[in-house]
Amino acid sequence: MHPIIEQERTYGAHNYEPLPVVLTRGEGVYVWDDGGKQYIDMMSAYSAVSHGHCHPKLVNVLTEQAQTLAMVSRAFYTNKLSLFLKKICEMTGQDKALPMNTGAEAVETALKAARKWAYTIKKVPHDKAEIIVCEGNFHGRTTTIVSMSSEAQYRTGFGPLTPGFKLVPYGDAAALEKAITPNTAAFLVEPIQGEAGIIVPPTGYLKKCAALCRQHNVLLICDEIQTGIGRTGRFLAAEHEGVKPDGVVLGKALGGGLLPVSVFLSRQEVMDVFTPGDHGSTFGGNPLAATVGLAALQVLIDENLIARAAKMGEYMLHQLQKIKSPLIDDVRGKGLLLGISINPRYCSARDICLRLMKEGVLSKETHQTVVRFAPPLIITEEQIEQVIAALRLVLEAVAVEMKIKA
Repeated sequence: MHPIIEQERTYGAHNYEPLPVVLTRGEGVYVWDDGGKQYIDMMSAYSAVSHGHCHPKLVNVLTEQAQTLAMVSRAFYTNKLSLFLKKICEMTGQDKALPMNTGAEAVETALKAARKWAYTIKKVPHDKAEIIVCEGNFHGRTTTIVSMSSEAQYRTGFGPLTPGFKLVPYGDAAALEKAITPNTAAFLVEPIQGEAGIIVPPTGYLKKCAALCRQHNVLLICDEIQTGIGRTGRFLAAEHEGVKPDGVVLGKALGGGLLPVSVFLSRQEVMDVFTPGDHGSTFGGNPLAATVGLAALQVLIDENLIARAAKMGEYMLHQLQKIKSPLIDDVRGKGLLLGISINPRYCSARDICLRLMKEGVLSKETHQTVVRFAPPLIITEEQIEQVIAALRLVLEAVAVEMKIKA
């Protein structure tokens, strides 16, 4: 075993199962291991590195701000936060924003906002508010958030679980309508489910859900932590169906691949339920994070990365669909959030990822059945072709080894 891997396994908790590669450097779509081997990064840290590794503009603003003022907490105003909040509100069409750090913190913020809105505005009886979520959801790993998960491993051993959540099938608007009661505060949904295996709902699903939420005075909150910031070829994935949610959760790429930045955005009626002392974060909205977040949004615009994600995503999806292999059950996704479902009769998705690693392509499986492809939005056609060539090589090798006929 590699000594660095062995040391991490000795002193670190075993809550991850990384691929056996030690990365030391990144630039653009590429990363290098400690032996100098170059890889195309097809994960971009679950969409956190959408701008590419060590984007020079982002590194420069990070360095400059770190040398000026990095952290004072929200006990005081700074000259950076308001600029970031104004920009993100304008780009999402929302009235107000509450900055946090990690995606899970922003989801927790959304849950608290929805519950307090239900009690103060909708007049739901005390402690009776319900939040509807979808089977297969992934919104984070805090105790409250795993309480609304349908994944047994995320819940087992972490009880007592937090009440107040209802699960409905994903992609089924009729199931949502049936689950709504007078006590329903919000429907929290991913426009595309990432961790579940890049699950794209039927066309029109989100629009139907939005109409139902309006009809029943229920908040529609979209978790766009993985799908937002241009990943699917629109700034928000909800825009594909012309949907404007009551609340949006953003994170990951908002930090430009350099540090954790997240935010919950909503219309004024929802955000105004918070009063001083209701909620907060020592690091949330710090000058360094606000500066990088603002720059990350500006780079997205200046480099036309949203349109690029749409174009390159369409190209890559078409190239993946052209691969004819008995190992592939399905190819799906939108923009540069794509997945191939591997037939578990033949091999696991992790096995495919390990073989791709040897060919200079880094990806990661989800639920052992899906290989995820979510590269930095700056990826080129030529780099996509290199990935497709590596994937073809791997699939053909497995088919030959297992004597599978095409």
